[in-house]
Amino acid sequence: MTDGPGPGQEREPDTGPRPAVPSNGYGSAFTPPEGIPVIALPPGDARWQDRMRTFVRLSVTERPGPDVALDRPESGHTVSVPRVLDLTLRIGELLLAGGEGAEDVEAAMLGVAYAYGLARVEPNVTFTLLGISYQPSLTDPPLTMSRTVRRRGTDYTRLAAVYRLVDGVTAGEATLEDAYRRLADIRRNRHPYGSWLLTGAAGLLAGAASLLVGGNLIIFLAAGVAAMLGDRLAWLLAGRGIPEFYQFAAAAMPAAAMGVLVDLARWIPGAAGVQSSAVITGGLFALLPGRALVAAVQDGLTGFYITASARLLEVIYLVVGIVIGVTLILYAGVKLGADLNPDQAIRAYDHPWVQLVAAMVLTLAFAVLLQCERAVLLLATLNGGVAWTVYGVLHQQAGGNQVGATAAAAGLVGLFGQLMARYRYVSVLPYVTAAIGPLLPGSATYFGLLAFTQNHTEQGFTQLTRAAAIALALAIGVNLGNEIARLALPSPGPTTPRRAAKRTRGF
Repeated sequence: MTDGPGPGQEREPDTGPRPAVPSNGYGSAFTPPEGIPVIALPPGDARWQDRMRTFVRLSVTERPGPDVALDRPESGHTVSVPRVLDLTLRIGELLLAGGEGAEDVEAAMLGVAYAYGLARVEPNVTFTLLGISYQPSLTDPPLTMSRTVRRRGTDYTRLAAVYRLVDGVTAGEATLEDAYRRLADIRRNRHPYGSWLLTGAAGLLAGAASLLVGGNLIIFLAAGVAAMLGDRLAWLLAGRGIPEFYQFAAAAMPAAAMGVLVDLARWIPGAAGVQSSAVITGGLFALLPGRALVAAVQDGLTGFYITASARLLEVIYLVVGIVIGVTLILYAGVKLGADLNPDQAIRAYDHPWVQLVAAMVLTLAFAVLLQCERAVLLLATLNGGVAWTVYGVLHQQAGGNQVGATAAAAGLVGLFGQLMARYRYVSVLPYVTAAIGPLLPGSATYFGLLAFTQNHTEQGFTQLTRAAAIALALAIGVNLGNEIARLALPSPGPTTPRRAAKRTRGF
């Protein structure tokens, strides 16, 4: 056995062969011989979403420092770290409450913190809790703050205003005081559409959905009235502080009751079974939580599993509330002698031009319900028309699988929505959430519930499983379209690779 060199002795150079060491620095668990490559900040003209999304997927030790120091020249003094963290949390709260995905919320929080010179920042976003931690150096204790999101509501106009604020902050155009002032203005702004206009939009949405599945003008009016009654009933319960679960159950009852009355009356022109199913299906279109489902799948695909699980559980609770409300009325209707026939599901309604117009009207009404900006309404409506055209060609004309056609149409919605959002430097949600409205599985959900009320258990499970498959195809298609748009557009910087989701590294 040969001893190593003693103290004061030099080790002889090793000239023997060495094992090959990967030099990419990303695919290896070992440090490459030339060192870990420096991750450079993307150019200033890249969108803050692209730059900060890269940072979200890097550990805090791998991120480069900010372009500015804490001593801001325009302010004349050192920026208060607690105030910067508080502003960051408040901006993240508005984004998360508005339905934005967890990854984009973290990206916005990082962008604001970096804009004011905070380098070693670690945001953390869950379904109702936001946290942020700042550590000045490895030897200093971290400063941690958190904020709870207690009220969540859909207002995409407010969401767009927050995006413009983050754009201004990250571009260095807003001091800390300016940012606080603009944030206060955003909070004080009223919704662009009043409650009664939203009620009318819900009725228009339900009426257009009934035309989409074979209804006539009388059914359009019946579905619209039922949806408006359900909406006002939900507003009444919300004003009394009743949980959202019961609001959805109550809002689903008028549409189901209207469908039963249409069938019992038997004076509506055409087959009574088809018309009653159109009324109920239209009411379900106005209630299905498509926005929450898309956000849940998006968070799951980007590695935010806790938030995704919570959002998916919220979707399940809301759907169960709808199921209870509709099932109770359908059960009573069957006992009263209503001839509701689940076999109507196999009768395809194929009137392309009527359906296209109905799909675009449905999208427009959905965009109003989501409180989208007026400048967004036309583009979102056109995106919904494109989605229905692709779906109709693939499924109704070419005879393709319904789930596959839905995924393809949703992929185009996500692609076009991402392109529109990047052109206007805003969130993608206003352009895609309303556009997928015509593709929601309202018919499959209704016929599944009807089969259960008539003790056709196997048929009911088949229909509800198809509804779940269509819903997942919608969410995954939208997310895939977003990712394809990002791949097709120029990269924010040659030295900034798009890493995998932050909690998955491929091993």
